[in-house]
Amino acid sequence: MWGEIEPRVNGQESMKSRGTDQRRTHSPDPQQKTVLWGEIESTSKPDPPTWSQPASQDSLPALPHPPETNAREVNNTPSCSSDVQDEPPISLSAMIETIAASGSPVKSQQLGDPDLTLEEKREVLMDQYRSRPLVFLERYQAHLKPEHIDAFSHLSSDCRVQYYCKEIQRRASGSADRRRVRNHRYAALRALQKDGQYFSEEQMRVRDPLLYEQYIGQYLSEEEILQRSEEVMRSGTGGLADLLIDSYQEKLIQSRLEQEQEKEQCALEESEDEECEEVRQAEYEPNAEEKAMLREEFLSQMHQRFLDGKDDFNYSEVDENPDYDNLDIVSRDAEERYFDEDEEEEEEEEEEEEEQEEMTH
Repeated sequence: MWGEIEPRVNGQESMKSRGTDQRRTHSPDPQQKTVLWGEIESTSKPDPPTWSQPASQDSLPALPHPPETNAREVNNTPSCSSDVQDEPPISLSAMIETIAASGSPVKSQQLGDPDLTLEEKREVLMDQYRSRPLVFLERYQAHLKPEHIDAFSHLSSDCRVQYYCKEIQRRASGSADRRRVRNHRYAALRALQKDGQYFSEEQMRVRDPLLYEQYIGQYLSEEEILQRSEEVMRSGTGGLADLLIDSYQEKLIQSRLEQEQEKEQCALEESEDEECEEVRQAEYEPNAEEKAMLREEFLSQMHQRFLDGKDDFNYSEVDENPDYDNLDIVSRDAEERYFDEDEEEEEEEEEEEEEQEEMTH
């Protein structure tokens, strides 16, 4: 009624409702003092901002979940390992090019079919490598080099791949050793040529009397034979001992010559054209220019004999001597010609080994 004093309880309930409204808009503070009915709330010290208080998990807004499309994109993104497997190794193109240029057959063809072009060989080799890499390695390993091994790194756990890779490295190491030995021997040959004694006509005649007789000795006149003997005597000290040694050495040379001629004669008797060959040799008499060419051919064969290690020579002093690494080589063309011939022989040997391996497989 009008003028009737409202009970305190109703006021407290009203304040409670007001406090409830305030708690809905502000975060609750457990230490905040409850305001009684009729009490004036102080405004000098405002409540601290609600964002400075740690909020509970219930009051925080829910964070949005990552979109499903992102998860699918992550799953579809290839890893680094898949990139490595998908992309061919850098050495692959070089390996394919080496095999294609080697002349090795890459595809069985019928008689009369046109030869494959270089590009066609590349395509065939690439298909073979991608479809059956192990068979590819077994077939072409004789043409591969150590820098091509990376193309088979994805098969490194296979024992057969490990075996062929070791064979490739072994051949490369052996080839490097042979090249180093050839360099040393060629350098030693040039040094011996400058010295003049080892490759003198008389010393070469002592080392291979039959070869000397075939190229030079049989075409010498009586005057040239006498001149040769005088040069041998002048090369010594001129004493009786040297004369006896020269005489004994000459007998040894003649004895070796007769033995080698007998062996050659036995071999010629097995030939059907023996009589024609004897008549042709008896009638042949080279002129001065032809004699000079025969002498050059004899000298070339003696050089090759030394390089091949067939002389009675201490090759260990040359092959393992680092002093020959920096020795100046006078004739680069002759060296390259020798190396080219030797490399051709090595390629033939490798091809024979490859054919034998294919037959075993």
